[in-house]
Amino acid sequence: MELVDFSRTSLWVSLASITFNPLFWNIAARREYHTHWITALFNGDRRKGCYAIAATIFSLGIVRDLLFNHALSEQPVHPLLLSPPVQLLAMALFAAGMVFVLSSTYMLGITGTFLGDYFGILMDARVTGFPFNVLENPMYVGSTMSFIGTSLYHAKPAGLVVSAYVWLVYTIALRFEGPFTTMIYSKRAQTPTPTPTPSKKSSAANSKKKL
Repeated sequence: MELVDFSRTSLWVSLASITFNPLFWNIAARREYHTHWITALFNGDRRKGCYAIAATIFSLGIVRDLLFNHALSEQPVHPLLLSPPVQLLAMALFAAGMVFVLSSTYMLGITGTFLGDYFGILMDARVTGFPFNVLENPMYVGSTMSFIGTSLYHAKPAGLVVSAYVWLVYTIALRFEGPFTTMIYSKRAQTPTPTPTPSKKSSAANSKKKL
C-alpha cells in the first residue's frame, strides 16, 4: 500500500506554503527592525504597522491550513489510523495544540505574538505563566500538534510527513528568531535610562528654597 503520494502537486504546494510563511515573517520583520519600512507605510505609526503584519501573517496561516487540508484530501488513507484509539489521540492532540496556540496568543497579546519587538514595541517583562511555564515555544509546539492531530484524524500518513516538516521548519526558524529577539531586549537593557531634566518651574522653586 502506498503511504504517501508524492506525485500530487497539492502536497508540494502545501510544503511550499509551510516553508514560505516563517521565511516571509522573518525577512519582513528584520527589514522593519533595521529600516522601519512597514512603519513608514503607516506614517510612522508602528502599532498600525505591527497590526498590518499580524493580519498578513494570520491570513497566510489560514491559506497554509487550507492548502494542507486540500493536500490531505488527495492522499491515501491508512486503515490502522482509523481505529478508535488513534482517533481519540488525534482529537486530544488537536485540542491540546489549540490550547497552547490560543493561550500563548492571549498571554502575549497581538503585538507580543506578531513580532511587535521588531517594531520597538517591547514587553515589560518575560511572560512566565501558562503555557510558557510548560513549554518554551508553546505556539510552535501547539501548531505542530494540531497538524499531527489533523493528519491522524483523517488517517493520512502523508500528513504525518508534512507535520514532521512543519516541526523542522519551525526549529530552523527558532534558530534565527531566538537570538535576534534576545539581542533586541539586550540592547534595551544596555540603554541607560535618561535622567529627567528639571523644568523651569522646578528650578525656580529650588532656587527659592535655597534663598
